[in-house]
Amino acid sequence: MEIENRVAIITGAASGIGHAVCLELAAKGVKAIAMVDMNDEVKVAADQINREAGREVAVPYIGDTTNEKFRANVFDSISRDNGTARICVPCAGITRDALAVKINKETGKAEIYSVDKFRQVIEVNLIAPVYWVMEMIARIAEERAQKGMKKWHPDERLQGTAIFIGSISSQGNKGQVSYASTKAGLEGAAATLTKEAIFHGVRCGVIHPGFTDTPMVRALGEEYIEKNILKDTQLGRLIRPTEIADAICFMIKNSAVSGELWADAGWHPSPA
Repeated sequence: MEIENRVAIITGAASGIGHAVCLELAAKGVKAIAMVDMNDEVKVAADQINREAGREVAVPYIGDTTNEKFRANVFDSISRDNGTARICVPCAGITRDALAVKINKETGKAEIYSVDKFRQVIEVNLIAPVYWVMEMIARIAEERAQKGMKKWHPDERLQGTAIFIGSISSQGNKGQVSYASTKAGLEGAAATLTKEAIFHGVRCGVIHPGFTDTPMVRALGEEYIEKNILKDTQLGRLIRPTEIADAICFMIKNSAVSGELWADAGWHPSPA
């Protein structure tokens, strides 16, 4: 699938993997990028990309990715000005880490992970990404229907590609019962959408990054990173966001690549 002259929508675009993906897509000649994030930093990030690209390619959108109306407005706006979005990489995500069950040392009572936090992580990390991708699929399907087109045929160009951001935590990681559940859930969603969306000519995949040098990982603290991550990582360092962005663009561009791609830098944790 071509990247050049396509329209892309990236959430979590102000920093980390999302920002790196936007930079990579702009360098590869994408026509327009809807950069979506919760705060004003996305405006600064978009300005940076436009300066480096020497053209107006990045358009910032500030809002809550779990909001249905906001999602529709982003698609309406970027598509009205540039054409149907055909690349979607929903990168926005959060962590609310804690042990699933922990004994309170003072009371001796078991404390169970907060159900409100669990629901919040599911909304942001699982439900929202799936619906951003389904929004793109729906709009491509409608466009084809309006042209009288039915089942996509291999003789046609591919109509779109979506890449979900999974995680090595999808295999289980201590203290991440909610985060790991959402990343594993994306595997099931992508596998299902892959079977359905190809009817409309849309591919779906999942990339599972290892520990990447993002604000989310840095928030763990240098001591934790050194003791619990780097010692079990073959590369001996955090993955650069640009490395994940390069892998994502590979998945978009190479239509023979399907399913899941693991980009874990050789992370093999020692038994607890």
